[in-house]
Amino acid sequence: MTAQAFDTEITETEGALIGPWRQPRQMLQAQTYDAHASIHDDATAQKLGFKGGTIEGPTHFSQFAPLCARLWGQAWFESGCLSAHYRSVCYEGEEVQAILSKPLPGTSQCQIQMVKRDGTEVLRGTASVGEPHAATALEARLGELKPLTDPVILRDLKVAQTSRRQAVRMAFDQIMGELYPFSLRQKLAVITETLPYYSSGDNPWRKPIIPMEMLSVLFQYRSKDDPLPAKGPAVGLFADQEIRLVKGPLFVDEEYEVEREVVALSGSRRTESAWVKTRVFDKANIVVATMLLNMATLKDSYAPYEEEYRRLYGDTAR
Repeated sequence: MTAQAFDTEITETEGALIGPWRQPRQMLQAQTYDAHASIHDDATAQKLGFKGGTIEGPTHFSQFAPLCARLWGQAWFESGCLSAHYRSVCYEGEEVQAILSKPLPGTSQCQIQMVKRDGTEVLRGTASVGEPHAATALEARLGELKPLTDPVILRDLKVAQTSRRQAVRMAFDQIMGELYPFSLRQKLAVITETLPYYSSGDNPWRKPIIPMEMLSVLFQYRSKDDPLPAKGPAVGLFADQEIRLVKGPLFVDEEYEVEREVVALSGSRRTESAWVKTRVFDKANIVVATMLLNMATLKDSYAPYEEEYRRLYGDTAR
């Protein structure tokens, strides 16, 4: 497998690989959870101070795939990892560009960045293959977290809390539920970087593979069947996300099992965050992929937040 797997036009400089400007599509306008609309709905987003419905973070992961395939070839599809801190939201119609800084000789991890035309940084982080023997962007970030104090929305959630195993599968025409009201085939019709391996078995594994941005959909598909004990309704967004292939790729219409573990709780002036590690198992009970996700819930989106905070903690400043 070579860079020709993708036909994406890549600019190469002495220190970086740079993808073309793209306009990712927003496919979550009809997303619902907790029986209400999400941050990807225009009206809901505008109430919370955003210009409109935001594009889901992992949508941007597709733009890095051709850069990583150029750098690492087949290894990218089998043991690739993207680890990103989302810095600003992106709206449909905005152009964004993926930039990958070349790794130092003898290393297998490098810096990534995505920017808008005006220079606004959408995300930053790391890309790697295999065991890079260095902390990923989010592994480093976990060690610098501001702990969650005086929780309201997440007050019933505990570190090390683990979900039950759930079976998940993604077929081409399967609508992926209220969280993801579209199918893989619909996504492939608008994905920013097309690849025959996504729809055909004409590849080294002889089966269609799931794009990295859709792995997030697969892993979260049944999360509401065994939800975290968070107060709601409230609106959350992806603030940090890492997807790692351990024994990839993952295949279309193949059954996997997922389990989730809360690995950290953190907070900011505007949010309460649950950091959840998802482990994905194949039929042989082998871990084939993992995802670390920081779901940051907006305090202002939880209507009784102030009232419950005073009841729990008095009038102390928050």
